[in-house]
Amino acid sequence: MDSIFSGLFQALYLLVNGDAEVYDVALLTIKVSGWATLISVGVGIPVGLWLALKDFPGKKLCLSFINFGMGLPPVVVGLVVSLFLWRYGPLGMLGLMYTVWAMIIAQAVIASPIVAGLSFAALSGLNPKLRFQLLSLGATEWQANWLLIKEAKMGLLAAVMAGFGGVISEVGASMMVGGNIKGETRVLTTATVMEVSKGNYDMALAFSFVLLMVAYMIVALLTYMQNDGKREIV
Repeated sequence: MDSIFSGLFQALYLLVNGDAEVYDVALLTIKVSGWATLISVGVGIPVGLWLALKDFPGKKLCLSFINFGMGLPPVVVGLVVSLFLWRYGPLGMLGLMYTVWAMIIAQAVIASPIVAGLSFAALSGLNPKLRFQLLSLGATEWQANWLLIKEAKMGLLAAVMAGFGGVISEVGASMMVGGNIKGETRVLTTATVMEVSKGNYDMALAFSFVLLMVAYMIVALLTYMQNDGKREIV
């Protein structure tokens, strides 16, 4: 119990006194998780919309892969991405291994099935006749799809929050493709693991508390947007 309070006080001390390393690691964490979430949203929501609105042979197979991907082990994703980005891999010429973009790619791969699966669930919950009604009233395909997205706003924001939660808490893939390099690819999760391995539990708890603060602030913002959308519907 004393260690927990010590870690909390250490985290507050580092934040109040503007510790450069903590701020750099926290900002890099936001950058990596933010870009990975944006990419997963850009991929996941259109895939969820397509699966919710289209009937085609093999749809159930596609959904099974999406659902399987929602529980994909991060270390497996890290291994596959590292094999692609390694010097002798298919994408080795890009030189992305042990860079921030390698971490973003790995985290986006982890989060995309989560966003796609929950987006499909949110859009499937709408009245199936709504889209045909919008089209019959003169809306174009794009306008109808956009209105459906707005109608399912609460569920889609829940999908975004789930995707963000999946990437900001990820450790294994980030370590494998990023290397936990100080000042370059070290984020709050990998920094916590490193401090634990060194036996610096106070510092590890401090990084953990900073991570929780960052995660809560972003989730709180998304929750506000979600509830604001609910008031607009009412």
